Amino acid sequence: MKEFPAVESGKGMANPRIAVILPCYNEAGAIVRTVEDFRRALPSAEIYVFDNNSTDGSGELASGAGAIVRRVAQQGKGHVVRRMFADVDADIYIMADGDATYEAAAAPRMVAAMLEDNLDMVVGSRKSEIEEAYRRGHRFGNWALTSLLKRLFGRSFTDILSGYRVFSRRFVKSFPVLSAGFEIETEISVHALELAMPVAEVVTAYGARPEGSVSKLSTYRDGWRILRTIITLYRIERPILFFGIIAVLLAATGLALAAPLILTYMKTGLVPRFPTAILVTGLMILATLSGMCGLILDTVVRGRREVRRLAYLAFKAPSDFARRD
Repeated sequence: MKEFPAVESGKGMANPRIAVILPCYNEAGAIVRTVEDFRRALPSAEIYVFDNNSTDGSGELASGAGAIVRRVAQQGKGHVVRRMFADVDADIYIMADGDATYEAAAAPRMVAAMLEDNLDMVVGSRKSEIEEAYRRGHRFGNWALTSLLKRLFGRSFTDILSGYRVFSRRFVKSFPVLSAGFEIETEISVHALELAMPVAEVVTAYGARPEGSVSKLSTYRDGWRILRTIITLYRIERPILFFGIIAVLLAATGLALAAPLILTYMKTGLVPRFPTAILVTGLMILATLSGMCGLILDTVVRGRREVRRLAYLAFKAPSDFARRD
């Protein structure tokens, strides 16, 4: 692994400020081990645990293990990530779950990859030989959603649902978190793809939960929420295509219904089916309106993307940690 020593700054030696941020909800059986693993991997990092209304004493256990504990009242991982990104100030952010399933020892390797190539996000792509750790249903859902994201946005990751990620400061401080639940990983991935950020993946081990730790995921419920998030983001980020498809479908339906009317009119000069003619007129009007909505919203999205890009460029590159923003 490439080493990145301290660099000279105007005030002496400077090191990147690294923060490990861990969302936590009822992880009493795993949170202490998670904190200790990251402490061993990154002795100089500050470790934050954001307790999301745990009822099993997870927050107290994390505090006893040496973590800085913050509490988030709004339930949901998206709300927790919003608070983490807003409250924690660092040069490099390492986000993982508090269930001890992610390989903490891989964190220095991921940080090194970020600094070496000035990346804004490094995703820990999960690899597990343990069926209980990464069930087949979750593997299939991840593959399906990853493929869909690639088709919609042109490029993707091999593991868009991984909760193990390293972020640059400029990624974190330019990312407007909108999700409330586990679909947050999808939103994070789309944000990086939309702004064409430099990103990479590092293969990391993925283990089973410790005994006594219970997963909060639901394959079908969370899969549906993630799929709905992708479609919503596609509507927001690609409106000209989204509404264009609707316009084409409406117009095609209208033309199919109008064909017999046109043939009858050409032969007899009469329009005998007025309800159908009125329906065709309505469908063509709706198709035109949908197409115009797509064009207008595409202009709006372009302006929003430029604003986000400027907010992103207001921060230093990851390897320029000697100068603070």
